[in-house]
Amino acid sequence: MESVFLIGAGLAGSEAAWQLARRGIPVELHEMKPEKYTPAHKSPLFGELVCSNSLRAGGLENAVGLLKEELRRCDSLIMACADAHQVPAGGALAVDRVAFAQAVTDRVRSHPNITVVEGEVTSLPKEGQVLVATGPLTSDALAEDIAGHFPGDSYLHFFDAAAPLVSFESVNMERAWFASRYNKGTPDYINCPMNREEYDAFWSALCEAKEAQLHAFDDKSVFEGCMPVEVMARRGHDTLCYGPLKPVGLPDPRTGKEPYAVVQLRKDNAQGSIYNIVGFQTHLTFPEQRRVFGMIPGLEQAEFLRYGVMHRNTYLRSPGLLNRYYQSIAEPRLTFAGQLTGVEGYVESTASGLVAAVELARRIQGREPVNFPQETALGALAQYISNPTVGNFQPMNINFGIIPPLTQRVRGKRNRNAALSQRALEALAALDLN
Repeated sequence: MESVFLIGAGLAGSEAAWQLARRGIPVELHEMKPEKYTPAHKSPLFGELVCSNSLRAGGLENAVGLLKEELRRCDSLIMACADAHQVPAGGALAVDRVAFAQAVTDRVRSHPNITVVEGEVTSLPKEGQVLVATGPLTSDALAEDIAGHFPGDSYLHFFDAAAPLVSFESVNMERAWFASRYNKGTPDYINCPMNREEYDAFWSALCEAKEAQLHAFDDKSVFEGCMPVEVMARRGHDTLCYGPLKPVGLPDPRTGKEPYAVVQLRKDNAQGSIYNIVGFQTHLTFPEQRRVFGMIPGLEQAEFLRYGVMHRNTYLRSPGLLNRYYQSIAEPRLTFAGQLTGVEGYVESTASGLVAAVELARRIQGREPVNFPQETALGALAQYISNPTVGNFQPMNINFGIIPPLTQRVRGKRNRNAALSQRALEALAALDLN
């Protein structure tokens, strides 16, 4: 049986390795950690989560909820580990980072069809099947080599950011309270309220705060899903109040009224000892983060366990370069997965790894491709990154807008989305995924 040379043990790479191995395909999995780390990664474990510990909304009325359910029904390794190490987060799926990554690592390393090779890969093998899942922080040497396999200027860059982490014991709960928006799910978020005067002072300080030096950075390069909080603030006085500081559905139990703004913190580990400041991705200097974020009520004496960081992300201009199987059109022995292809987000990266691996296994076995239909979230993402009619190609989270609409009229957005999800799961059930 022909083997696969797989580069990268992040979410996409780990999922791809698992899906190939369980189909009897030998995998040589190359991971540069712990020999070398990217600017964002700190742990030697596979499937390390960086930007957030949340895999986002869970219900089928949400497109990402549908994508997670499709992954579960395809026996996804990442979803199995996430479900096993979930931490409370209202209606979202959040995980204990370390326990989750340890589970992914253990499962991958223990599979008899997977051989892990530690060390950096600086160029693609010249022969054989290769699956590249090196992520948005692909090392410079390998990125340069990959670029040589595509015509012209095939790479784009954008900037991604990670939010700060604080210790729970340092949060002043006399100023904050536990609740989930609209009391949905369990009260898992810490809420730090601001009145108008407090918000005005915070907003002014945030807009004027000193940023860490970045090369070739400008606001146009920022992917909207990971917008640095200071960049968002500069777009207008109340922009944050309609984004990460939205107070709607969060009345202060002390007053019974909604504050002018609310900063939310989400549990980052199962013990509840670490919390993530939701939506506060940033590239402010560390001293400025300490000063400005310390103005948030409840965080005056917060202990920062990790400051926010900013890093460059790299991805292919995939339409015209990759097909719906995440396979290079010009060089079919090369397959790509993860954020390098232009899918955005943890769940989406996992999805691309699964689809790429399923299809690669089929090719090696001499079987017809699965062809995930566009009515499924898995298929819609694959169609999006491979659609040559897409003009200004940008990284994309899964959303119902890239899934074909229903042929019948359904009243109400939630009902319509639920119907789209039901149709997707029925289409998925009709596929032979073995």
